[in-house]
Amino acid sequence: MQSKRWAGVIVILIVVSIAYVDRINVSLMITNADFLHTLGLEGDRVAQGRLVSLFLFGYGLSAWFLTPVFESHWSVRTSLLISVLLWTVFTAASALAAGATVFLLLRLLLGCAEGPLFSLKTIYVKEHFAANEVGKPNAVSSLGVSIGLGAGYSIVNFLIMHFGWRDSIWALAALNIVIGLPLIALFIRSSSTRPRDAGHQADSALALLLAALRTPHLFWILIVEICTLSYLWGASTWLPSYLKEARHFSLNEMSIFAGLPFFVGIIANVAGGSVVDLLPRSKAPVVFAIGGVTTAISVTTAIVADNPYVAASALILAGAGWGFQAPAIPTLVQHVAKHGTVGSTYGLINGIGNLTSALMPMMMGAAMMSRSGDNLARGFWLLVGAQLLTAACGLVLVARLTRGATEASQGATLAADSP
Repeated sequence: MQSKRWAGVIVILIVVSIAYVDRINVSLMITNADFLHTLGLEGDRVAQGRLVSLFLFGYGLSAWFLTPVFESHWSVRTSLLISVLLWTVFTAASALAAGATVFLLLRLLLGCAEGPLFSLKTIYVKEHFAANEVGKPNAVSSLGVSIGLGAGYSIVNFLIMHFGWRDSIWALAALNIVIGLPLIALFIRSSSTRPRDAGHQADSALALLLAALRTPHLFWILIVEICTLSYLWGASTWLPSYLKEARHFSLNEMSIFAGLPFFVGIIANVAGGSVVDLLPRSKAPVVFAIGGVTTAISVTTAIVADNPYVAASALILAGAGWGFQAPAIPTLVQHVAKHGTVGSTYGLINGIGNLTSALMPMMMGAAMMSRSGDNLARGFWLLVGAQLLTAACGLVLVARLTRGATEASQGATLAADSP
């Protein structure tokens, strides 16, 4: 049983990795002259950022509204099969796009198809691991983000350079058919203890959504999710362009240095998961403060450094700071969400987080084009601000959760002492 549940975690890691290779392909395509010419996007940073933002709008809406449908009607396995099959279709179809409008529509639909992924991941871990064990499987399954981003830049860059941007998209669709779908079918199993009775509060999609909206500390968790996702989407969208155009790295150097922050994030992710499991749940958000400050200082160093290699090294450290935070969000949701609503609660948080952070690539593009000239470094100051806000919210959550734990302990003591 132990090996079977971990096999499912590894499969989810692989699926998440494929998803993130698929998500960042546009970040490299906007450095490709043929792609920009085909879609008529030359010289327009805001329009280039919109390619990522529209995907995230679809992703956010789907995570918010489609996840309760999946959680109330189907198992994790069935839901993953449906989701991955749909995103395979939309990925392949985008290779046929001849204009920006069609490509943008398909990016929106792709986002909708991928939306429930992290909620389903969170449900799987909740179903198969005890409350004091979830940090490590959350961290391992989340490694797919760093692996997909770290390897994805080199993989997609190679495919675009040797086969063109359309064939690179076909190759990504093939990954889902050859690897993703078979692994899900073979190794993902849902827990037999999952509540399905009609009298349970989570017996409908609407009930799940309403219960998710009543989650304790929801506002502060949402702010953290928005800020961490803003860093993810802002950095992953513009890092290749920044390294190539502002720091003048070659294409090969660019793909390596763009991926390294996320590879280093793998180690930091595992470290963050281990720290979360060691801490009382009320103290778990402290990792947001540590990771947020580390990331903000590192990005600031990258912006002001004169030497391009110093800047690239600082961005690698920023990736470690960001990765350290990743396991804490699903762990926190698993702790505070009402019983039977973990997937929908995470879907609500992840959905709103993606809908809001979807603006970051466009906002960074606008900042880069503000004032005189085209200055990519200006957009990265927005990432510094987002990470400082993450750190502040982490401290607020520690204070609120600690106070709640103390009040609960005092209430239990009073109840025990009463005659």
